[in-house]
Amino acid sequence: MTPILFSVIIPVYNVEAYLKQCLDSAVGQTYTNVEIICVNDGSTDDSSSILDEYASNHTNFTLLYQENQGLSAARNAGIRAAKGDYVFFLDSDDWIEPDTFKLLAEKQKGEDLVCFNGRRYFEDGTAEAPDPGMDDPVLTGWEYYNKYASVSRKFHFVCTVLRLYRREYLLKNSLFFEEGIYHEDNLFTPLACYYAKRVKVISDVLYVYRIRAGSITQSVFSEQSKIKRIHDIVRVNNSLLRFFIPIENISKQLLYKNVSIELMHLINMINVWNLNDRLELVYAQIDWDNFKKSIRSLDLFILYKLLLNRKLKLYYQLYYFDFYIVRKYFRKFRSLVYDG
Repeated sequence: MTPILFSVIIPVYNVEAYLKQCLDSAVGQTYTNVEIICVNDGSTDDSSSILDEYASNHTNFTLLYQENQGLSAARNAGIRAAKGDYVFFLDSDDWIEPDTFKLLAEKQKGEDLVCFNGRRYFEDGTAEAPDPGMDDPVLTGWEYYNKYASVSRKFHFVCTVLRLYRREYLLKNSLFFEEGIYHEDNLFTPLACYYAKRVKVISDVLYVYRIRAGSITQSVFSEQSKIKRIHDIVRVNNSLLRFFIPIENISKQLLYKNVSIELMHLINMINVWNLNDRLELVYAQIDWDNFKKSIRSLDLFILYKLLLNRKLKLYYQLYYFDFYIVRKYFRKFRSLVYDG
């Protein structure tokens, strides 16, 4: 029996409107040495019956069921169940191109990571052009991080779904997703880069991620969820700093820069969600001892320099938020952390 080359892990939770397109893209591949692992994360809509239908019609389907535990737990369950040489993550509202695994089978040569391109698809039918110029021979993981984790590529870079992972490398380094948090990709990706010995980067556009209504900038989350998302940004970046600061033989300048930018994003979320108007409620629900420790571990002086950098100022005015509002809340936030 031919060993399985690719394990596709698809976490599923209440995506009945999009699931068939996702599954069709997986089962319709021109390369067939693929197992498809769907992890039903406690769906309450028609997703379960759709999964049962596909499992009954396709012998390379494996269905796992669990109580609702979130995306990270579902991905971890898939990693543990996988039998393929490589692991591929596919979110259940996205899809992949028909020749994805044919191309990856041809181009992979045993690297720990094979990184490819993707594009965003918006529900109004428009699509975003992919990043240009992504092609490299074999790099080390940290060389890859320092070349591709720039601000201009950050959305694409942190996306876990834009990489193929050698399964033994994941298991050997205990590379699993932190469970129970938002922004899990922001933590997983730098660690995956650090442990990778060989990384190949190809320019092929293989993945399409759907941008649905209800994005992070819209007020669709509960008050508690908003607070947790804000807290988890700090938690993720605090974990990164604790891990990387003691390591002496790698350059961490870009990592620190990206951590500081994440804090800028945090301040933006506070402003966009109007949490500044309900500060007492926010403060009452935050563990301030741990929260202050987390914020203090971030380099706020780097952040302030970034805020004063004209190019970044313009960048964030155009793409994220009004700089002057952020500067106002940065001062307030810094005062709360250091004086409160």
